[in-house]
Amino acid sequence: MQTLAAAQSLHPMLRERSDEIERARRLPADIARQFAQAGFFRMAVPRSVGGLELEPSAIMRTIESVAQADASAGWNVMVGSTSGMSAAYLAPAAAREIYGNPLVITGGSNTPTGRAEVEGDTFVLSGRWPWVSGCNNCDWLKGISVIYEGGKPRLLANGSPDARMMVFPAAQAKLLDNWQVTGLSGSGSGDMEVSSIRVPEGFSYSLVGGNPHETGPLYAFPPFGLLAMGIAAVALGNARAAIDDLVDLAGAKKPQGSRRTLAERAAAQSELARSEATLRSARAFYYEAIGDAWHKAQAGDPIGIEDRALLRLAATHATRSSADVVRAMYELGGGTVVYSAHPLQRRFRDAYAATQHMMIAPPSWELAGRVLMGLPTDASML
Repeated sequence: MQTLAAAQSLHPMLRERSDEIERARRLPADIARQFAQAGFFRMAVPRSVGGLELEPSAIMRTIESVAQADASAGWNVMVGSTSGMSAAYLAPAAAREIYGNPLVITGGSNTPTGRAEVEGDTFVLSGRWPWVSGCNNCDWLKGISVIYEGGKPRLLANGSPDARMMVFPAAQAKLLDNWQVTGLSGSGSGDMEVSSIRVPEGFSYSLVGGNPHETGPLYAFPPFGLLAMGIAAVALGNARAAIDDLVDLAGAKKPQGSRRTLAERAAAQSELARSEATLRSARAFYYEAIGDAWHKAQAGDPIGIEDRALLRLAATHATRSSADVVRAMYELGGGTVVYSAHPLQRRFRDAYAATQHMMIAPPSWELAGRVLMGLPTDASML
């Protein structure tokens, strides 16, 4: 797997520059370019416009590997790669214009805080969007926007507002330097805003009820589900690194008042074993759910609501279990890991920042549970 091998080869560099990434509060431009050259941002882009169109497990293993070296770097890869799904939904001419550049980087926000007024075959777009990870390195940006006609929101058949993703050149947006956080600091997830820019209709698409132009099995996967899986991949990689960090620490550290190293203490051994089992179990369920859905997609069978619920459940479980594992390693580390210079300090903060994303937040348990109960469920966000 070419992208996974590339990710693994970048581990030493990313570990060496982790402090720099965190201090900068964004991914340095030269690293973003290395990621682009490695194909990380083209993993979900259709082959028809020069993308790699990899199967989901290959995409997720690559994200997971980058996050093992640095979670913020992995987050950038997650956002940039899943953003490539846009090419399957955009009008073909727009997809070629955006993704014809093999080094293009795209990103955006799934928060529907934009306003797009219909004017002929274009939209006049204004708005401000949060959580635009990696925005400083993007060539094109996007944000979900409510469609207005004649000053009123356009409604769908079910009565909800019609909201579409608007894609526009990054140069048309103002990036706001408001990413002041403790976890995933290097993800560069500040706000962006635009004022009265014009977006041609072909540079917009709908993720709720919209159908991709591409017919490959990758595009049978639900886009929100793919995003949730990407978040979990970052969490899994971060948790694996936390276990590795603790093992390195435990071999040398002697807790205060003890003659034995941390590694020689029975309580530490038991906690490490439980955490290893937790992480491996969550990861196994995660890749099992992806593999089952991929098998159906390849066979041309629909990925039904139950499959989509399991994908979301597996992603949420993996993210939450990973945070539990990181917390256990942090607590085992004792006072040593309180200092910001220790990697477990950053791993801890990054783990819990990842749990706050709406795709794997607590309501996702309820969403999956309704499906498992056989109750009527709004599956538009699954």
